[in-house]
Amino acid sequence: MKSLSYLNKYLIKYKWKLLLGILFIIASNFFGVEMPKLVKNAVNDFLGHIQSTEKFESVWMLSFRLVGFYILLSLGKGFFLFLTRQTIINVSRYVEYDLKNEVYTQYQRLNFSFYKKSNTGDLMNRISEDVSQVRQYFGPGLMYTLNLVVLFSLVIVAMLKINVQLTLIVLAPLPLMSILIYQVSTRMNKLSVYVQQEQSRMSTIVQETFSGIRVIKAYLRENEMRIKFNGSADEYKTRNMRLVMVNALFMPTIAFLIGLSTVLIVYYGGLLTYSKQITPGDIVAFIFYVNILTWPFASVGWVTSIVQRAAASQARINEFLQVEPEITNPTDEALEPVEELVFDNVSCVHANSGIEAVKNLSFTLKSGETLGIVGRTGSGKSTLLNLMMRQLDPSGGQIRVNGKDLKTINLDAYRRQSGVVPQEVFLFSDTIGNNIQFGVNEREVTQDELIDAAQKAHVYHNIMQFRDGFDTILGERGVNLSGGQKQRVSIARALLRKPNLLLLDDCLSAVDTETEEIILKSIAAETGRHATVIVSHRISSLRYADRILVLEHGQKIEEGTHEELLSREGLYAEMYAKQLAESDDELI
Repeated sequence: MKSLSYLNKYLIKYKWKLLLGILFIIASNFFGVEMPKLVKNAVNDFLGHIQSTEKFESVWMLSFRLVGFYILLSLGKGFFLFLTRQTIINVSRYVEYDLKNEVYTQYQRLNFSFYKKSNTGDLMNRISEDVSQVRQYFGPGLMYTLNLVVLFSLVIVAMLKINVQLTLIVLAPLPLMSILIYQVSTRMNKLSVYVQQEQSRMSTIVQETFSGIRVIKAYLRENEMRIKFNGSADEYKTRNMRLVMVNALFMPTIAFLIGLSTVLIVYYGGLLTYSKQITPGDIVAFIFYVNILTWPFASVGWVTSIVQRAAASQARINEFLQVEPEITNPTDEALEPVEELVFDNVSCVHANSGIEAVKNLSFTLKSGETLGIVGRTGSGKSTLLNLMMRQLDPSGGQIRVNGKDLKTINLDAYRRQSGVVPQEVFLFSDTIGNNIQFGVNEREVTQDELIDAAQKAHVYHNIMQFRDGFDTILGERGVNLSGGQKQRVSIARALLRKPNLLLLDDCLSAVDTETEEIILKSIAAETGRHATVIVSHRISSLRYADRILVLEHGQKIEEGTHEELLSREGLYAEMYAKQLAESDDELI
């Protein structure tokens, strides 16, 4: 239950609605408790009329009066029960809304490194399944618990007024019930945690299947993925069945204990009636009261299950919400336009793998310059761009922007001045126009600006081939565009931003050489406005660069212009010769 204490702030936030709900519960149960009293008086009146041999018509009048009052009491109970649900269940929806927003805000706070270590399915499960379990606790769980407390209090008072001895005898099974609930609740808590863990694993499998469906079908691995999913589903079912089995113990046990109480009422109540201490109507009222308590006590098992599931889910949510981002914005001070970016003996070790991706790297990039970065796969190219954008912090050395440590400047302002085209292009399920405008949120974008950015990225003619042009809705991840079109839309997104620092991470790999030439010329024409970094494994993408860094195992092994590097006959010249030979082979 400690994990659920996090939700106390919502109890305070919605205290007036909850208090109103409690008043409605009291009113509803007041009418419910009055019903057995009405039946008790009616039974005694019936017996009195029968014994006094009054006319049969008076019995009919008594019956009509009983039915009338009973219907009025039922209407009153039902009306306040409706109001109860309208307040407390509504509060649970408000809490669900607030908690989902809180989780989503945390999603956006956390850094690149956190998502590299986390499963997408597990993260999605926190905002969907886990939050839904917590809502059940704040809705039905809270409502039925309050209802049990109020109803139990009112019924006990009513029973004590009739006869204290009979009340104590009827309540004798309750301690046994309390012990049972405690033992089963402990077991249910453990089982609930196991169920939620397997739910997250199953969600991860499904998410990976959706994301990698092309690869799965291309390699005919549908059967293996089905076996993997079925294994997780079977484990989830097994764990759920264990939980259901434990939960199923409640209802029969409580029904038995309620039945035992009823037997005690009839037996001991009969003795008290014989000795004139209570009336037959009192026995009937006691039976009604015990049966009124049947569902509230029977719901204890269900509510306990809800609470335990919510506690397990909230523990997972708390664990996620307590994660602090490793990189935060240190200041809100204004930032001058980026004129210089310096890497001073920078190194970077990936925490999750221990691999040193960048080693003692130094260079300077000034506004108006184009820096090319090339190297074999795994040479540290993408890590270098992540360091530039402070998605990662260096483990050694210093990165300076305009002479200031990157860790000390306004990170939001710095990123607003930057345009990034990542290696893994991501497009939203929105219009093409909105995808291009995604990076511009501080001003309105004109149609001419949109067209200009698309033309520079050499994707305008492709967009116009769609019937709706810029208003064409893309499927998930831009599925209705080719790989090259996705890359060019992403480039247009960065160019529209008019950045002071433009970073291109191998974003021309899916376009042909002619298209690459057009895009590079467009970017080269803009270099007077910004500094550009082009990361690529293709030498052809770097021919317009003012300077090229050659990386190997995270270290800079060569630096110079295209011609200078070719003349040295090192790794760069070797890569160029191989790519040139491959290009000639394709032509043949």
